[in-house]
Amino acid sequence: MHAFILHHYANSPFSEKVRLVFGAKGMAWQSVHVPSVMPKPDVLALTGGYRRTPFLQRGADVWCDTALIARVLDRAQPEPPLYPAGQAGAARLLAQWADSTLFWAVIPYTLQPQGLTHVMAGVPPEGLKAFAADRAPFTAGMVRPTPADATVALATYLGWLEEQLADGREFLCGARVSIADFAVAHCVWFVQLAPPMTAIFDAHPRLRAWYARVSAFGHGTPTTMTSRDAVALAAATTSHEPCRIEPGLGFEAGEAVTVMPTDYGRDPVAGTLVGLDADEVVIRRRDERAGTLHVHFPRLGFQIRKDKSS
Repeated sequence: MHAFILHHYANSPFSEKVRLVFGAKGMAWQSVHVPSVMPKPDVLALTGGYRRTPFLQRGADVWCDTALIARVLDRAQPEPPLYPAGQAGAARLLAQWADSTLFWAVIPYTLQPQGLTHVMAGVPPEGLKAFAADRAPFTAGMVRPTPADATVALATYLGWLEEQLADGREFLCGARVSIADFAVAHCVWFVQLAPPMTAIFDAHPRLRAWYARVSAFGHGTPTTMTSRDAVALAAATTSHEPCRIEPGLGFEAGEAVTVMPTDYGRDPVAGTLVGLDADEVVIRRRDERAGTLHVHFPRLGFQIRKDKSS
């Protein structure tokens, strides 16, 4: 069986979430560094249009969105569980909040001018312009917090998290690490990239100690791989992960569909529906270089539409 390949880049916060999961589970993985801005020809060959970072690959299967990636890695390596018995519901809810509400407070807070110079250190002015131009359509239509709004919101949220740890628990949902810890940790990690912005943590010693425990898991054992080799591997793979269409969910096997996120980065991916249940949607698509792929998306947070253009 092929190793998991994570397509990511160094300063991507959601990539850090997955890297920490690899570390907690002690997993070996292959590391493909992708561009932070378009063009991304090898990315699009594998995903069909989805360009959020990161995504996970094994052979000719591609998983998009870290909520789904976490479930895939948890199935592959169950210990330690990301959804421990007795706290799975709370962990999922907290992770979803962190990946959306907390994340969108962290980004405008951290990328204020005094933070941006650290997060984007070494990037020339033309690179900063390219990054801004790339992200503008990515978040078009979103109402994002102003820096003032984000500062107040983040300070409030950090206070809530400090309170969550007030009973002496080691992790956010109890004695065992869970998906909630990794979802919150990648947000904290991003602020840490900008030292002038980290004073906001000074009033939260329990949260600082918690973050030290989570970051100590490290990143597992990555091996560098090129994106060209990842595309070639997909093209050479003739089998896929098993999937099925669950009846009663509004779609039939073999239908031409598009799938896209509902919040931002709304680039539709077109293909043939081959898998669907309450957690996941899978489409089959063909690429000239990458061959026949199965691209997997979470069901929550993504929209499926019948593709009338097919």
